[in-house]
Amino acid sequence: MNLNTSSDIPLFEQLKNDLLEQIKKGIYISGQQIPTETELSELYHVSRITIRRAITELCNEGVLVKKQGKGTFVKERKIFRKLEHTLSFSDACKANQMEASTIVTKREVIPHEQYHLDNAGVFEGDSIVYIQRIRYADATPIMIENNYYPCHKFSFLLTEPLDGSLYQLFREKYDICIGCSQNSYIDAVKASTEQANLLHISPGDPLFLFHTEMYDIHNELIHVGYEYICGSKYRFCYDNS
Repeated sequence: MNLNTSSDIPLFEQLKNDLLEQIKKGIYISGQQIPTETELSELYHVSRITIRRAITELCNEGVLVKKQGKGTFVKERKIFRKLEHTLSFSDACKANQMEASTIVTKREVIPHEQYHLDNAGVFEGDSIVYIQRIRYADATPIMIENNYYPCHKFSFLLTEPLDGSLYQLFREKYDICIGCSQNSYIDAVKASTEQANLLHISPGDPLFLFHTEMYDIHNELIHVGYEYICGSKYRFCYDNS
């Protein structure tokens, strides 16, 4: 991998920009160790002084972090989300200057009699559209989102693309406006093997379980949600001012 020695842009700046681009693309993810100075020097065909300057600037900017005796790592960033705000994951990422992306892993209809969670009564006998999505911030998996929707009103979710903000989809295409959440709570739980595989963490690692029932402006149910969120990558904040 060669840098442009004829460019007016200094070599360390070119290297810095290339490392930033690789982090943005998820080649190096949050918390991952990057190659050593020697390895980078051989990879880019530049001196270790050039490598060291690029890494130092990225550390000063909070992109990388050096750990004594271990190496240099992509600094783990946390998403900050205010508890008192009804904010979509996409909006939370945007507020934290991170890029959101999504993979849909499950999309199915569940007969009401097969829905065994405690809040079955809110669906009033209706079948349920179950959507599971993995939410990413800067290509790092952050959250498993399990949402349950009343089928009579949200059957369109079975055919719509679901890789963006669902709240935006509801508002702009179906004139469904988010009102308020009810019966919300947060628990601390341990990741199951399945959850650990989806989030690229270890079984038993700490997760936030964020439960909510979301209603529209007419106080009609939108969904019941169970979000399993990486505890090391997310922070809930409360502002009582």
